[in-house]
Amino acid sequence: MAQTIGAGDVQRLRSETGAGVMDCKRALEEAGGDFARASALIKERGLAKAQKKSERDAKEGVIAAYVHSGRIGALVDLSSETDFVSRNPAFQELANEIAKQVAAMAPATVDDLLAQAYIRDSSKTIKDLVTGLAATTGENIQVRRIARYQLGE
Repeated sequence: MAQTIGAGDVQRLRSETGAGVMDCKRALEEAGGDFARASALIKERGLAKAQKKSERDAKEGVIAAYVHSGRIGALVDLSSETDFVSRNPAFQELANEIAKQVAAMAPATVDDLLAQAYIRDSSKTIKDLVTGLAATTGENIQVRRIARYQLGE
């Protein structure tokens, strides 16, 4: 007997993963209503989509700035394919978090930054955060440039 997937279940998974309604419904059906398994399916599929889209041009985005105690400043150019995604609160928050990471950890290059453990959760790298958002939005998201300034340097 197939389990009935209710709208509340779909909405709960959608709020947890940021995936589309139909993607959530299909994942819950395949997982037999198991939220953890459905979430893993969505993440796996999203990462595959993000990998396919990584060659697309990402010409929109934001430049985020963070200044710490008036002595250290960081700028981050986070790009997306469309301005629709760059206006998304999750995208804006990621840009701000990456700017804080640059200020705190002083990476020399974008590649160094992407390989760093995230300051708020060392089990994730910055690349994991970017890839996760790319999977959720279905667009290519890239950290294009970073800059860090410190008084006295």
